[in-house]
Amino acid sequence: MPDGAPLSPFPQLNRGYATTFQPNRLSLGLVVPLEAYPNSAMPTMEHHIERAQLADKLGFSALWLRDVPFNVPSFGDAGQIYDPFVYLGLLSGMTRNIALGVASAILPLRHPAHVAKAAYSADQLSGGRVLLGVASGDRPDEYPALNMSFPDRGERFREAFDYFRALGQTNPIHQGAHGSLNGQLDMLPKPTAPRLPLLITGGSQQSPDWVAEHGDGCITYPRSAAQQAQLVADYRARAQRAGAPNKPVMQSLYVDLLAEDSAAPSPIHLGFRSGVSYLKSYLTALQAQGVNHVALNLRFNRRNIDDTMNQLADRLLPDFGRSGD
Repeated sequence: MPDGAPLSPFPQLNRGYATTFQPNRLSLGLVVPLEAYPNSAMPTMEHHIERAQLADKLGFSALWLRDVPFNVPSFGDAGQIYDPFVYLGLLSGMTRNIALGVASAILPLRHPAHVAKAAYSADQLSGGRVLLGVASGDRPDEYPALNMSFPDRGERFREAFDYFRALGQTNPIHQGAHGSLNGQLDMLPKPTAPRLPLLITGGSQQSPDWVAEHGDGCITYPRSAAQQAQLVADYRARAQRAGAPNKPVMQSLYVDLLAEDSAAPSPIHLGFRSGVSYLKSYLTALQAQGVNHVALNLRFNRRNIDDTMNQLADRLLPDFGRSGD
């Protein structure tokens, strides 16, 4: 907890969940693509496999992909360009230990049967390393392109979430807007654990109580220290009241790591530019507030990406490395 009190263990789910999330501890991941593209919506995707393998070798806990179906001009970021589930399959075979996450699959834009088939397959192919963030979506332009309504996306998110969960069971029975499962059909493969970890991004158009009860963790954005500590405490209190187990909280963070270790911070979009000393103190404070994982985004980084990854590993992973290493 933010006050340093010991927390009960997180659920025993798959391998990626166990190596990324531990109570009272913060780990570090990286957002793909592992390159800087500050002045373009589209990355080059050069050296993307080599850098994913470097992240794995250095001991980062997770790689995070994004679900960006269309290059929306107002959004200004095409993510890693490749479909996240196709890319998960490639990374499953090209890495060995690092968790592979999607932050986050836009459930109202995809049929949950397709999401489950892809995610469960990647989980099996990777040896249980898949973490699936899910969200309701925040880019209205994408919805008419798929002949879907934006205002009711919260209801469709909740229905897709329940359908996805049902497909993890053997011969599931489920009735909902996305279709009927009568107990005769089954979906293969199943996830490597009793269920695939589902991390809910933000509110996803649901009540805070629903989010705390149904997800296996939550994904949020940077806030002030006081606000983040309150969010973490409120999330865990709601989960406890619902009779749910303790669950992790993670956040994203854009960083531009300067060469001078002691360089003071200055703000950038959803993060800051600083030396590694300030970044380490910031992460230490987040850990004290109860945050369990930070996904670093290097889109605005001005130094060589490989050098930055190595410096982050040398200076930060001894304190915030992958669990079990």
